[in-house]
Amino acid sequence: MASDQTRSAILAAAERLYADRGFGDVTLRDIVAEANVNLAAVNYHFGSKDELIAELFVTRSIQTNRERLNELRAAEEKGGGRAAIEDIMRALVGPTLRGCLGPDREGSTAARFMIRASIESVPPIRRIKNREVDHLRKFAAAMRRAMPASSDTELYWGLHFALAMAHHTIREKERLLRLSEGKCDLDDVRAIIDRVVTVSVMALTMGDVPSRPAARPVAMHGRLTRQDL
Repeated sequence: MASDQTRSAILAAAERLYADRGFGDVTLRDIVAEANVNLAAVNYHFGSKDELIAELFVTRSIQTNRERLNELRAAEEKGGGRAAIEDIMRALVGPTLRGCLGPDREGSTAARFMIRASIESVPPIRRIKNREVDHLRKFAAAMRRAMPASSDTELYWGLHFALAMAHHTIREKERLLRLSEGKCDLDDVRAIIDRVVTVSVMALTMGDVPSRPAARPVAMHGRLTRQDL
């Protein structure tokens, strides 16, 4: 098997196994057996299990981030250099939700791998998420142009909460289906994106959250309690 084919076979086998069984239960020996290669090939191409996981996650993340940035660029071009905040939020969360939800996507190996990566958050993936934020800075800059009167702090929180809603919806979709007894349609991805965007924009356009004074200890019947509890 040629070197490039071997590398591709290892990646494909690893993604299938991780998607099906999770990161903790899959060994390198499982992967080489699935890919029909020897263990030395994994060490040669990736060095370690962590590096293999990181390679898979980076590959899938690049695709999502490229789609995000393309949608952001199109929104800004449409707006003459300043996109509407709704369009910015849609470009931010839309690719992630479309990539993992819906009957035509959620059964795919790539979607199941990314859902698994979101749920388990193993160290190599966590390190990448914490380090690779440049594409998110571009969204923050676009939000700043769209809402110049808002503080940077509120914009960063707004971006963070929008991403959190999208990822939580993906991670906890089964619980939502059970809780709502099927009333919440997780196959209607467009409606889910609309909901996340609407709530994100609503939060951003409410204005800066006023700072709340720290609770002061209050003596009450010989015991300390706290105000506002």
